[in-house]
Amino acid sequence: MKFTRHHILLAYNNGIRDFSNLNLSRADLGGVDLSGANLSRADLRDAYLRGADLSWSNLSWADLSGAVLSGANLSGADLRGADLSGADITNVIF
Repeated sequence: MKFTRHHILLAYNNGIRDFSNLNLSRADLGGVDLSGANLSRADLRDAYLRGADLSWSNLSWADLSGAVLSGANLSGADLRGADLSGADITNVIF
């Protein structure tokens, strides 16, 4: 099942933080607050994450290839093994 912005925000706002292994490819998550979320091994290929708050999130082994991350906050994020090939990381806060 492919999850949308609506699904993710609804779950996050209800206290769910585990989004590991989800298919979020091409999802529009621009500007959303997912700080502290577990997105390990998530499929975020070509996702739109411009300006998103992903601080202290777990993005280990996530596929972020081709994702738009410009202006996103990744401070404290775990990026071990994450694939950022072709991702737009302009002005990302690490």
